[in-house]
Amino acid sequence: MNYRAVEGWGRLPEGFAFVEATSVGVDGRDNVYVFNRGQHPVIVFDRNGTFLRSWGEGMVRRAHGITAGPDDTLWLTDDLHHTARQFTLEGKLLLTIGDPDTPSTLQGGKPFNRPTHVALCPRTGDVYVSDGYGNSRVHKYDPKGRHLLSWGAPGTDPGCFNLPHNLATDSEGLVYVADRENHRVQVFDGQGRYQTQINNLHRPCGLYCERAAGRIFVGELGTGLEVNRAVANLGPRVSIVTLKGDLVGRVGGPFPGEKPGEFDAPHGCVLDSRGDLYVAEVSWTNTGSKLDPPREIRSLQKLERLG
Repeated sequence: MNYRAVEGWGRLPEGFAFVEATSVGVDGRDNVYVFNRGQHPVIVFDRNGTFLRSWGEGMVRRAHGITAGPDDTLWLTDDLHHTARQFTLEGKLLLTIGDPDTPSTLQGGKPFNRPTHVALCPRTGDVYVSDGYGNSRVHKYDPKGRHLLSWGAPGTDPGCFNLPHNLATDSEGLVYVADRENHRVQVFDGQGRYQTQINNLHRPCGLYCERAAGRIFVGELGTGLEVNRAVANLGPRVSIVTLKGDLVGRVGGPFPGEKPGEFDAPHGCVLDSRGDLYVAEVSWTNTGSKLDPPREIRSLQKLERLG
């Protein structure tokens, strides 16, 4: 499976900056919603990369995850606001899950302590939230935001997590959780019962399920350690695997890079209706802020599917 970077896609208006893009979603008309850590938290483009609008100014503490639902709504996960919030495509708040600005006890298991992402069940509309930086849990809610159940604990055993960073659901309603610092994606049924895991990944951050094709796109952050920073084939990259975990292909180079089609820090990924791939990268946190002098590095790419 081959992809080609679309250079120059998604030009920002004068005075706008992503700082870094943390996640990206696509609506039913293939408009693209970029959740970012600049002054305009949600920036919207059409599929050709033409700027349409922005929203969320003054509403976001720290952008993390964005998920587009089938009902023309968006879910924003704000890890320092400790909430998962549902909005219209134009930015009207519909529902808040979590206690704004008030985290639960660190690793106490109750929602939320720095939640990371939302996934929706295609059969029931139930809402799954990965929680996250300050917990080792997944929480399940009904579409009205009523808590149904939670699962997970700190650790490395099946069903345990070391930073559940993202999640996705397949057409059957199975839940795939990017267990980032355990270097795996774990698979559960809708009741939180462990099914299996997908290995041979390196710090999986972004997840997207291409349901019709039965494939999972995994954005891998790459190494965070100085000792193996110069080692090839550890990411950053996007790996494409079947639902059983068989590798289909990989996008990106053997090392970090800024050339088209290379990555610095993939953090979120999504496909549009044509199979084109959008990748959001936390390249400021990962690299740009540490340079002398610091500089903003590209944090959003569109890659066109070939064939």
